[in-house]
Amino acid sequence: MLKVVGGIVLLAIVVLALAVTIVPRFLDRIYYRGPANAHFDGERFANPDNDADTQQIQPAGGGRAGFFWRYFTASDGRPTWPKTVAVNRTAPPARVEGERMVVTWVGHASVLVQTQGLNILTDPVWAEKAGPLGTGPRRVAEPGIAFDALPKIDLVLVSHNHYDHLDKVTLKRLWQRDRPRIVTSLGNDSVIGQTGAQATALDWGQRVAIKPGVDVVVTRNHHWGSRWFTDRNRALWSSFVVTLPDGNVFFAGDTGMGDGQWPVEAAALGPIRLALIPIGAFRFVDGQMESGSHIGPVDAVEVYSRLGAARAIPIHWGTFRLSFEGYDTPPKLLTAAMRCTGQTGFAPVAIGRPVAVARYVKPATVTPMPREVLLKCLDTPTVRAFR
Repeated sequence: MLKVVGGIVLLAIVVLALAVTIVPRFLDRIYYRGPANAHFDGERFANPDNDADTQQIQPAGGGRAGFFWRYFTASDGRPTWPKTVAVNRTAPPARVEGERMVVTWVGHASVLVQTQGLNILTDPVWAEKAGPLGTGPRRVAEPGIAFDALPKIDLVLVSHNHYDHLDKVTLKRLWQRDRPRIVTSLGNDSVIGQTGAQATALDWGQRVAIKPGVDVVVTRNHHWGSRWFTDRNRALWSSFVVTLPDGNVFFAGDTGMGDGQWPVEAAALGPIRLALIPIGAFRFVDGQMESGSHIGPVDAVEVYSRLGAARAIPIHWGTFRLSFEGYDTPPKLLTAAMRCTGQTGFAPVAIGRPVAVARYVKPATVTPMPREVLLKCLDTPTVRAFR
């Protein structure tokens, strides 16, 4: 029986590989047309700090087909994840006025930020699976806020078009219910528009006013985009800064480290009260600390330092399994890295539990720690045991 199942799985992978080869043009899409610039050649977008490290799904080698085979057959030696994770939901307030700020992590990169009378939602994904046509990794933690319990959403930020960040079904429901302002980077408005929703698409460095004293600035990060196989980088990826009277909010989206200057660029727009920084999906082999497309905790603490943020919440972990590391390795490694660097204010929060964020206070100065020194600090039996 196992041989039969294995044969079926192998056949399916072969058919998929052939389909990708035979019908690539059918799967391509043109999401954006515009003049060429430093990160757009007239057809596809690129990272100006080099795309080489985002080209491979498995940075340690082995090839794309081998990666998918090991992933779908669970033969890559990965540690076991829980099938479900308990979530204790607490309903968020309907509105948070003035300088107060309340933040609820919904899961993965979906976060509800409430301040200045605005309800802001990042990369909203309520889907059960993160992939096309009902495929992809299954959610292990239910959304921290039931969709029907969401307060009226005023502003949605969509960082790029990967399925674990751009969920068309969720965006359609939000649009039909609330008609929020949707801000994204170039080309993603085409994908979002397939739902009937309207989005404002901007290039890096451009901004749009939301209300007096509140703007959204689309900022650079280091990633890539695709909905299929051959539409790679037809739409742009980004981070965001929401400018606010009492300190800005920075949403990193999904990103690798790249040249590491993008957090500095975001910090130049004003003091950052809250940063939402990814820490998961960085490990594809034992001991790996980052991949080209995803920062892990080691680089996340450096991003936090370069942002000069007063507070940060780690995201992009513990919801969809996208890589090798254990379920709770990202927050454990983050805690260890923060201890090594002597920083405070960047710590995990529970899914579904609203937390108050204090007004911006300039963080204490901490001596910068070179990456190699941090890695040496983390080279302990406890950290080496994290998988």
